[in-house]
Amino acid sequence: MFDSRHIRTFHEVVATGSYSAAARVLGYTQPAITQQMKALERAVGTPLFTRVGRKMQLTEAGESMARHAESILGSLSAAEAQLKAYARLRTGRVRLCGFPSANVTLVPEALSSLAKEHPGIQVELLEGEPPESLRRLERGECDITLAFTYPGLHEEIPEEVAEVRLLEDQLTVLLPTGHPLARRRAVHLADLAEERWIAGCPRCRANLLHECAELGFVPDIRFATDDNLVVQSMVGQGLGVAMMPALVLPSLSLSKVCGRPLQPAARRHIAAYVYRDHLRIPATSVVLNALKQVASNRVGC
Repeated sequence: MFDSRHIRTFHEVVATGSYSAAARVLGYTQPAITQQMKALERAVGTPLFTRVGRKMQLTEAGESMARHAESILGSLSAAEAQLKAYARLRTGRVRLCGFPSANVTLVPEALSSLAKEHPGIQVELLEGEPPESLRRLERGECDITLAFTYPGLHEEIPEEVAEVRLLEDQLTVLLPTGHPLARRRAVHLADLAEERWIAGCPRCRANLLHECAELGFVPDIRFATDDNLVVQSMVGQGLGVAMMPALVLPSLSLSKVCGRPLQPAARRHIAAYVYRDHLRIPATSVVLNALKQVASNRVGC
C-alpha cells in the first residue's frame, strides 16, 4: 500500500528536479523529503532514483511511478472534491419510499423546500404501503421510508432502525355530496352500519374492521383498492362510503364528495424510518428534516 503523502512528495521531487527544491515548495526539511522517498522505495520494493553526477535521474520504476502519480493525485483530488460536496450538501442522492397519500401531500411539499435550499440533492421517490415499505428499507432498497400505523398496532422494526414520529392524521369518512349525513359537521361511525363500504389497503381495511367491531357491526365491504383517486371516484358515483385519512382531503374533488370527521375520533400515526447510521449522512438527514418541518405545519391534521 502506498502512502498518498509520499506520492505527492515524489511528484513534487520529479517536477522540481531535486529533494531540496521539493522541500522548499512543500514546506518540509530536506531530511524529511529524503525519509519519505526512502519509505516510498521500500513500499515499491525497488529504487526510484539514481544519481548521475550531481543530478537525480529516474529509474525505470521511477518513470513508471511518475506516469501513474499524476493520475493517482488527480483521482484523489477529484474524490476529495466530491466528498466535500457531499458533506456540504452540494450533492447527494436519497431514495425515499412513501405510501400514496404521503406522496401526494407531505413529500411534494418537503421536496419543494429541499429544492430551494439544497438544489444539488437528488431524491428518488418510491412508493409502497406498510408493512412492505418497511421491508424495502430492510432490504436496502431505500434510505428513508414513510409508514403509518393505527392505535393498538405495534410496528416491528429492527433495533438499528430509528422511528421518527411525524404527525397524527385524523380519520374521516368520505361521503357523496348528496348523502344525508353530509350535512353534519361530524359523523358517528355507528350511523354508517348499513352503508356499503369501499376499503383501502390491507392495513387500512384491518383498522376499518376493528373500529366497526368495537361498535358491534361488520361493515359491508363491496370494493377494495389502495388508490385514493379510485376511492374518491367510486364514492362520488354513490358506490359506497370510505374511511379516509384527513391528509388527502385537500386533493378531493369537492363537487362530488365530501369528508367529515369520524366520531369517536380516530387517528393514524405517521412516521419516518431510517437506519440510525444513515442519520449521520448529510443528504439523508436534510431530507428527513424537510419532512419533519412539513409535518410540523400540519399538527392537528
